[in-house]
Parts: sequence; C-alpha cells; structure tokens
Amino acid sequence: MAFIELKGATLDLPIYDVRGRSLKKKVMRIGRKNTIAEDHDGVIIVRALDNIDLRFERGDRIGLIGHNGAGKSTLLRTMAGIYAPTGGTVTSDGKIVPLLDISLGMDENSTGMQNIRLRGLLLGMSDSEIREKQQAIADFCELGDYLDLPLRTYSSGMRVRLAFAVSTAVDAEILLLDEVMGVGDASFMHKAKDRLADLHSRAEIVVLAMHSNPEIRRVCNKVLWMERGRVRAFGPMEEVLSQYEATT
Repeated sequence: MAFIELKGATLDLPIYDVRGRSLKKKVMRIGRKNTIAEDHDGVIIVRALDNIDLRFERGDRIGLIGHNGAGKSTLLRTMAGIYAPTGGTVTSDGKIVPLLDISLGMDENSTGMQNIRLRGLLLGMSDSEIREKQQAIADFCELGDYLDLPLRTYSSGMRVRLAFAVSTAVDAEILLLDEVMGVGDASFMHKAKDRLADLHSRAEIVVLAMHSNPEIRRVCNKVLWMERGRVRAFGPMEEVLSQYEATT
C-alpha cells in the first residue's frame, strides 16, 4: 500500500553567490520569514523546511496551502527526491511521479514525437509503455503535423499542450503536483480538467499545491497549511482551509 512519510525532515539550502555586506543584509531581509544564518565559511544558509513530521496514506488527497515562500514547492521537491533532506528522513512506498515542471526534459531541436519519448522516459515510463500511449498522447494534444517539427517552431501554448499531454499520461501511485498551468482555449481546458480528474482518480495519493481554494474544496479531503517552512496545521480539508481563510 502506497505511503509517504517524513520524520523530522529539515532542509537547509546554501546560497553561495551572496557577496558583500549590504547584499547579505538584503538577502536577510528578503528571507526574514525563514531561519537564515551563516555557516563557518560565511555562506548564507536558508532553512527551507524545519522539522517536518507527516504521513500520507492511500486515499489521501492533500491540498498544500500557504503564502508564497511558505515552503510548499520545496516540500514537494523533497518528497519527490529532488532535494535530499539535510536532517531527518523521507521514506515512501509506491511509484512517485512529480509533475512540478511539466516541460522539464524537453529538447528544442527534437520533434514533438521525439519529445513525447524524452519526457515519458524522464517520468519513468518504459519504452513499451511510451509506444503504447504515444498515439493517444498525440491525439490529445491536437497538434497534428506539428508533431513532426522541432519543438523550437512551437508557440508557448503548443509546448504546454504537448508537455501536459505527456505528463498526464503517466501512471502514478503517488502524484505530486505544483500549480496546474493553463493549457489553451476553453475547449482544450475542459479536456485538460477531465484528464487531470482521471489522473487523480488513478493515483493512490495526490499532493497538490495551489492557490485556488474552490479547487482545493473540490478535489481534496485534507489540507496541509505551510508557514515559514513549518507545518502550521494539517487535517480535514474544511477545518484547516477555514482556519487559513480567517487569517487572509
């Protein structure tokens, strides 16, 4: 059974390119909501996550909320294994698929069809799975003959359509998402919404960071409120979301 668990998970991020006393002070002011210090070499250290204890299990649909800089995206990247915690542990069971940057791994000089394979491999699909899903992905993104052209010839909207089509074709047990992007006109947006709903339903655990409270109410059963790299509250969706709305 899928799960993901954090015990005392802490993440310190060094900032190596801060030079000069005035610039360091500016960084300190910008990051004053988090713990900031200097190590023995004078490198600025930002505590992005601070002693996080959480466990998500099958059936959990978690909405991540909090102001910009609260640690939502950092938490997702730590759960995905992109960042290794500098303290504590992150353990999991089940295939984790992070949809944090849906265009990651796509190549400007490769065709759309080639990029389906590149992005699919990055998401952990096998060659046989990509071949099996390739035509359905092509049909969904509605790019037609453009799929035989290099990605550099695409508009930004076409790129997002292709990336979205590939990313949402994956089968995940634990699905991590960071702010779903707009993907085109109204008719395509309707298709995209249905496809995301299907993706959510196929995953055992979904953790979703977004700023739309109505959407969180629609798709989540629990809410995790992050503040300054810490857990402010975690529990039933309406209970935590109502607390958060009362403070904003």
